[in-house]
Amino acid sequence: MIASLRGTVAVRRPDHVVIECGGVGYRLAVSAETLKSVPAVGKDKLLHTHLVTRDDGIYLYGFASEDERELFLLLIGVQGVGPKVALAVLSGGTTRELLRAIGAGDSARFQAVPGIGKRTADRIIVELREKVAGEAALDEIVITRTDDPRSLARQGLVGLGFSSQEADELLSEVAGDTPEELIGEALRASR
Repeated sequence: MIASLRGTVAVRRPDHVVIECGGVGYRLAVSAETLKSVPAVGKDKLLHTHLVTRDDGIYLYGFASEDERELFLLLIGVQGVGPKVALAVLSGGTTRELLRAIGAGDSARFQAVPGIGKRTADRIIVELREKVAGEAALDEIVITRTDDPRSLARQGLVGLGFSSQEADELLSEVAGDTPEELIGEALRASR
């Protein structure tokens, strides 16, 4: 999986950027919040990334911070929220503002996002409220991401195209000490 890219900004558009690394240009779909941090063409930039593989192609998403990427992963784990809608949500404010909106149950904020109706906004709040509750939500996400092999394996399975629910179900049935072992066992169990 490609975790981050550092290189020269070759293209800067409202919905994507191209970062050139070692002679290869990587197109990354980005939120409006991430775009604010991307410098002018010709300058260097580091973006955290998430790779999504689907039947119709391979898509790379870029984020200004690891916290934004973690919120993106939480959002795409919600039924009815795909990567494009998740980027639209992330364009609506900073990661901390969005986490507070989830914690406060601010459904109207999410309904303002194109592609999200009342049901989807309510589903985002219900499914993510416990995961991001309180002011320390960002710290909890970072701790989960860096310390827990199961969380890392879950992220890997989501990156391979499994939904968050499918990844959780697969991981609940397997044992292993490292993310690699857990992913291998989960893939065997999915057959």
